[in-house]
Amino acid sequence: MTTVVLSAETIRQALRQVKDPELDMNIIDLGLVYDVEVDDGGGLVRISMTLTSPGCPAGPMITNDIYKVVRAIDGVKDVDIDIVWEPYWTPDRIDPKIRAMMGF
Repeated sequence: MTTVVLSAETIRQALRQVKDPELDMNIIDLGLVYDVEVDDGGGLVRISMTLTSPGCPAGPMITNDIYKVVRAIDGVKDVDIDIVWEPYWTPDRIDPKIRAMMGF
């Protein structure tokens, strides 16, 4: 059995499972996740992120999926999601490789 090191990178990799259902892309490649902090001693994960728009109807679904995926990681005791609007999300935040595939 391998031990997973609880780190921001571990959390970011797990967040690739969470998709924005409207764009059918994961929230990491979309650039929706701005920051991930891990208090590995206490098992608290803080995620600072945004949505594609303030009225995004998929917001509750996305945050629920984040809670499910991150809480399933060994060592995570709690997850705090902070939805921020600064900087505002634009398609420029999409991973450059993905943007190129999309023709942007």
